Amino acid sequence: MTKKRREKGEGSVYRRKDGRCVGEYEDANGKRRYISGKTKAEVRAKLRKLLADRDKGIAYDSENLTVGDYLDRWLGAVKGSVRDRTWRRHEEVVRLHLKPTIGGVKLDKLNALLVQTMYSQKLNAGLSERSVEIIHAALHKALKQAVRWSLVPRNVAEAVTPPRPPKREITPLTHQQLRALLEAARNDKLYALWVLACTTGMRNGELLAVKWRDIDLVAGTLQVKRTVFDGKVSSPKTASSRRTIRLSKLAIAALRQHRTMATERQTSEWVFSSQAGTPISVHNLHNRSWKPLLERAGLPASTRMHDLRHSAATLLLSKGVAVKVVSEMLGHADVSITLSIYAHVLPDMQSTAADSMDEALGEPQTHKEPF
Repeated sequence: MTKKRREKGEGSVYRRKDGRCVGEYEDANGKRRYISGKTKAEVRAKLRKLLADRDKGIAYDSENLTVGDYLDRWLGAVKGSVRDRTWRRHEEVVRLHLKPTIGGVKLDKLNALLVQTMYSQKLNAGLSERSVEIIHAALHKALKQAVRWSLVPRNVAEAVTPPRPPKREITPLTHQQLRALLEAARNDKLYALWVLACTTGMRNGELLAVKWRDIDLVAGTLQVKRTVFDGKVSSPKTASSRRTIRLSKLAIAALRQHRTMATERQTSEWVFSSQAGTPISVHNLHNRSWKPLLERAGLPASTRMHDLRHSAATLLLSKGVAVKVVSEMLGHADVSITLSIYAHVLPDMQSTAADSMDEALGEPQTHKEPF
């Protein structure tokens, strides 16, 4: 039986002298293309996918772009479709890390080994695992779009293993430390802000973006509708971040007092505003208010403002508040996020649950006097 001869451009697979397997085919534009892999079976699988795409009229043509040229175009295309803070982080990664290392490589010649080698070089140069993880996230996102635009057939970043940063241990303040913090802030003009931070677990940007119309002191609610960073206001971090929070009596009283004081000084739509009536800069808040407050309260200088969010969540969970309720207050996209972050509180919660079950269903204890 004679073996069926392949049609021209149908694709062929062969092994090179170095042992690497190569597939050869013609794309929808009639251009000769090559792919490689460790085994012939792997290359044939890739080839079948590429030929199927070709038959649908999809032609992968990177237009002879270098990685650097493509990343510039990608940044320009996605600007305005992502949060400004996100775009600036992507631009910084491209400018400082990706273009200086792999920017000169042709986009269709970029492979997983080059990317993995770049990550190793960054780690050896002193970058943290978290920094390299951020580089990987930006590159993966950019190449994913290149696949959608049919510039390349696959995202090579998917075949790379980025470093995993060590999980940062959460060090929430105890409720005694929170009391000390609020007591030290009692006469601070931003006392209401610190009360909200300690009792609601709101993010820093969310706290600074609250407007008076977001608060209903009669109903005791606060609506999280926006966030602010470096003076720029944007939508909340995720859809679930847009939420309504029930305020404690302590927070309501602090906000009433703050509104009276704010009205005497100036009129601004922002609850926590600068002298110019604009939202307070998070950097100014950190340097001019937070650091002196920690010193007055006698708390460790390493304590972050964000730790108040963790402290509020930990305190609520330790008091038996349902995880689902805490998750909604924090604006987490899913309750599993809350569980993974605050797993350290769960053992105590289980002890409370066991004690509650004994109290509800256990046998009454009788004590007999010994003979």
